[in-house]
Amino acid sequence: MGDQALRAPGDVLVHLRRARDHADRCYAEQVDVDSLAAVAGLSKYHFLRLFKATYGVTPGEYLSQRRIERAQDLLRATNLTVTEVCHAVGFTSLGSFSSRFRAVVGESPSDFQRRYAAGAPHIPGCFVFMWGLAEKRDPAIEEKHDEPTPS
Repeated sequence: MGDQALRAPGDVLVHLRRARDHADRCYAEQVDVDSLAAVAGLSKYHFLRLFKATYGVTPGEYLSQRRIERAQDLLRATNLTVTEVCHAVGFTSLGSFSSRFRAVVGESPSDFQRRYAAGAPHIPGCFVFMWGLAEKRDPAIEEKHDEPTPS
């Protein structure tokens, strides 16, 4: 039993990777376990169990870690406020963002940003949003672009 109970079978692993890749691409959007399970083509509870066994974290923890990693990048490289970064990476509450950031990084987002503020120039926030580097995507608009045009 041992090792095989700790990870997903090879034929299911590709489905878990697809869901993980989806979480990586869409971290700033409202992604939930149901949508990730649907991307993987698995039932919600089977997906949860296999994802945790394979990657060592739940899908929610993985998504949260991904958002915090992106927040670190934005706090280091831009002049966005902590609130703007919070919303740009997909958190809806500044309080939950700050507490999760502190739990993962070991310091508050503002302390982290202050530590990196000295020295290097930062990308202005207007460029970040103008170029879509921190903007949420609208899936309805993207679907319209994917549809073939009638000829």
